[in-house]
Amino acid sequence: MKIAVLGAGSFGTSLAVQLCLKGHETVLWSRNQAQADMMSMTGGNHKYLPGIELPKDLAVTSELAAALDGSDIQVFAVPAQAFRGLLNEVAEIREELDIVDVAKGIELSSLKRLSEVCGEVCPTARYACLSGPSHAEEVARFLPTTVTVSSDDREFALEVQKLFMSDNFRVYTNNDIVGAELGGALKNIIALGTGVCDGIGLGDNSKAALMTRGLAEMIRLGEAIGAKPETFAGLTGLGDLIVTCTSMHSRNRRCGILIGQGLPVADAVKKVGMVVEGITTTQAAYELAKKYNIEMPITELMHRLIEGEVTAEECVGLLMGRKEKHE
Repeated sequence: MKIAVLGAGSFGTSLAVQLCLKGHETVLWSRNQAQADMMSMTGGNHKYLPGIELPKDLAVTSELAAALDGSDIQVFAVPAQAFRGLLNEVAEIREELDIVDVAKGIELSSLKRLSEVCGEVCPTARYACLSGPSHAEEVARFLPTTVTVSSDDREFALEVQKLFMSDNFRVYTNNDIVGAELGGALKNIIALGTGVCDGIGLGDNSKAALMTRGLAEMIRLGEAIGAKPETFAGLTGLGDLIVTCTSMHSRNRRCGILIGQGLPVADAVKKVGMVVEGITTTQAAYELAKKYNIEMPITELMHRLIEGEVTAEECVGLLMGRKEKHE
């Protein structure tokens, strides 16, 4: 098959490497021509995946039409807030699309999941999301990784499963795309929070509590929107939550650490050097909680912290001082 991987960040690059080494004709697209030229010249993506050698058969381009030409599958590996814009560009070039999206976020302007955005822009496209505990740094080094592909189209989900499945990259299927997309997005809020815990010097007890109660918030909002609660116990929920909250590969956790240490949010994001999806997802989830009248105290306080209304230390006191209740 010919695969177009759109987005040459860390995860897009790692997936392109996997697909190319499986024998698929793979093209990696970067919007930045200088980056594409540098990757072609050096054989690596030194900005986002230092130390990883790109396969010689992997084509890299900044020409979107060239990347899409003849492609059987289009893998979207751009930030959630850039998804609609790129999809509009792609739809102008070709009509028939089989999309695998790997972004984990909610469109802030519309509060829509990315499958909903796709349904608006390209209603005839087949769509699946690939999600789960999968840091790019480990995927690119072929460390065992397990993810889930979710789609309303079972046949397409099975095709994507077969496309990505390998000895080191195991893929399950799931038909709860609402739960999968929400799990992948909302866990970034909790990862920011656990980072803040580390930044202000709290212990493992605090982080365990935040992850557990954070998962409860994720399920609460998910059920209100139409997700299956059991999905959040799987790879796209609990699995992704664990890895994002505990690993230094996690840009959301690293950003939270910097915020907890007193760095302003904008400076913390800049220092991380990559998109921190949890920042915009916190705002979107805060608005969704109000829309559905859902209680999400961790999300609300993370929103207030990002907005500069409270300090990290005040967040702890406000969470611990909430009225007693039954779990």
